[in-house]
Amino acid sequence: MGGNSFGDLFRITTFGESHGSAIGGVLDGCPAGLPIDEAFITREMSRRKPGQSAISSPRKEDDTVEILSGVFEGKSTGTPIAILIRNKDQISSDYNALKEVYRPGHADFVYQEKYGIRDYRGGGRSSARETAVRVAFGSIAKMFLSTKEIRIQAYVDQIGTVKIGRPYNELNLDEVDNFSTRMPDADISEKAENLIQSVRAEGDSLGGAITCIIRGAGIGLGEPVFDKRQAVLGHAMLSINAVRGFEIGEGVQSIEKRGSEMNDQIGADSGKAQMMSNNSGGIQGGISNGEDIVFRVAFKPVSTIEKAQQTVNHSGEQVTLQAKGRHDPCVVPRAVPIVEAMAALVIADFVMKSQNDRIK
Repeated sequence: MGGNSFGDLFRITTFGESHGSAIGGVLDGCPAGLPIDEAFITREMSRRKPGQSAISSPRKEDDTVEILSGVFEGKSTGTPIAILIRNKDQISSDYNALKEVYRPGHADFVYQEKYGIRDYRGGGRSSARETAVRVAFGSIAKMFLSTKEIRIQAYVDQIGTVKIGRPYNELNLDEVDNFSTRMPDADISEKAENLIQSVRAEGDSLGGAITCIIRGAGIGLGEPVFDKRQAVLGHAMLSINAVRGFEIGEGVQSIEKRGSEMNDQIGADSGKAQMMSNNSGGIQGGISNGEDIVFRVAFKPVSTIEKAQQTVNHSGEQVTLQAKGRHDPCVVPRAVPIVEAMAALVIADFVMKSQNDRIK
């Protein structure tokens, strides 16, 4: 199986399955001498783990990160950083009924067709459980980026039909984790939570969207042509389970604008060029322009629902499936740290590359 690694210079490889004994990975390219704050890693992991609120999966995982190599006396050594996260609350018997059938919306059917074998316990390798490793490595990327004064923050801007109708710069993003929905607006968050609970009671699920902001990236990060910054960000975000859309800046709305409305005109500020707007989302020609990088990620509703659905079994016979188990009715709030982690890994990789862009 390919596709288990991401990044060029700051590169991660992950391994493990949802109901295996553990998940883990290796980070290559982290510079030596970076202070590794294990308490910060723990906090980031707690933002993603299941069982954190009444609207998330009741599965209980400590998500304790064991650092096996690459860190000595609290600092990175420049060698590969290997980590392990043990699975402790697997109830594989929840999936016995799925052994012979394919769940609608999941990777069961295509895995079986591609590999001739599949781990039916929670989806195995295709499970979002794998993203815990991304968050762990993303927290190290955040530590590295903090030395460059680069900060990444994300929040949920929509769940189902409930939306935050204000731009990010009118919200207090430091309060995101104070809300179970991770929507930093008390009234909107309450409406979204009520909607999630209502849909859960019906045995159904919801999707939503996350907005992410990268501040302090400066000018010049990114590569032209195939490795445009937005292209690599899109790759990173679309690799996250359940993601079905990615847009940057004005995104899809830009098709309704004219060039005179869309172009970010350039002004002079103390003798320096500065954008007068940020419709492009902080990236032009695939390279950062000094403005905040702003993008949005759309998540489909969770595939595992308790409503009866039509599917087939291994023999090709039509059957009715009514799934059971411990699942999120809406995965979007728990995906906020995943989006931040993947953004951090992308930016860390570009920072490493930019150090060799030209002689200075």
